[in-house]
Amino acid sequence: MSARIRITKRTVDRLNGDGTDRFYWDHALPGFGLRIRASGRKYYVAQFRAKGRLRRMTLGPHGAMSPDVARQRARELISEAKAGRDPTPRRDADRTVVTVADLCDRFLEEYVATHCKSGTAYEYRRLIDLGIRPKIGSRTATDIQRSDIAELHHAMRAAPYQANRTLSVLSKMFNLAELWGVRPDGSNPCRHVARYKERPRERFLSSEEFQRLGTMLDEILEEGSESSSAVAAIRLLMLTGCRRSEIQRLRWEHVDLHAGELRLPDTKTGGRTIPLAPSAVRLLASLPRQDDNPWVIVGRRRGAHLTDLERPWRRIRARAALHDVRLHDLRHSFASRALALGEGLPMIGKLLGHTQVQTTARYAHLARDTMKASVARIGDSIDGDLELDPTSAEQNAA
Repeated sequence: MSARIRITKRTVDRLNGDGTDRFYWDHALPGFGLRIRASGRKYYVAQFRAKGRLRRMTLGPHGAMSPDVARQRARELISEAKAGRDPTPRRDADRTVVTVADLCDRFLEEYVATHCKSGTAYEYRRLIDLGIRPKIGSRTATDIQRSDIAELHHAMRAAPYQANRTLSVLSKMFNLAELWGVRPDGSNPCRHVARYKERPRERFLSSEEFQRLGTMLDEILEEGSESSSAVAAIRLLMLTGCRRSEIQRLRWEHVDLHAGELRLPDTKTGGRTIPLAPSAVRLLASLPRQDDNPWVIVGRRRGAHLTDLERPWRRIRARAALHDVRLHDLRHSFASRALALGEGLPMIGKLLGHTQVQTTARYAHLARDTMKASVARIGDSIDGDLELDPTSAEQNAA
């Protein structure tokens, strides 16, 4: 979408993004424009024809570059193109100064903001800020070699899961760098860097641990040492087996207490309906609703949902002596309890919202344990009959 305006600092400052990519073209200098990306970031651009092709160049971000400087730069490029010279080869040569930090910014603004769900976007930004920017952010993107990536990956070997996720983000970024012309085709430095073997975490709460955690949540709620929203979120995670993002971003419009269901239009695996246990219905019914807040798990800011559940959880699990239990382990514990009660893997997959059978198959060994316990009870019962003294049986019958 595009519109025509007079590009001045005051005008540009007053323009806001609307979640789409928009262009504003200057009245006075045709070809000079402002681009507001879906992320809300503003960039000055110049557009011209060179050798019969329409070209567009990004001049710089608003703020770091003033409208006057951008206008002068655009005028020079447009004049150069009108004189029959194509300024884009010089632009291509200048790409060597793109740093990895610049590539991270563009990746987050142009790719992640458009193609990724909020939970994935949060994780990508976290990995970039923790592992990529501090280590290689100042390096030129074209200078990064496979040895640099291998060294960074090796430095994170103590946390293999995070090391592998960081490698995946880097690989995607450098693939896009090729698409954007920042690096030559086929030059992704992440290729052939071997990922660490990952062993899935298997931590399930026992019945005693569930009781201990429940008691601790009651005490914390009574004394007010943590927000009631954090306590409610943790209880809902235990009672539903939902993902953390599904509870943190749960809106009242998606809760049907009469039917006992959550109807989520957009989750990690698409829209799904989640049946609620009576205890979860009672918990939701007890939560206060705020007229100006659509979220079930409200945050401190007006009209916002709770954004940080990790820090409250770390304090709560410490008090309950569950130091190795992650929030995601509550979801695993829900599945473990379902198996212990005799539910099959297909049903558990539906309850957890799995779309791939392999995802639920990680619980198969628990199903085997449940089957062994059942076989033991049946076998002991039959064995008791087999070893019963026939004379005693006749006397008991008489």
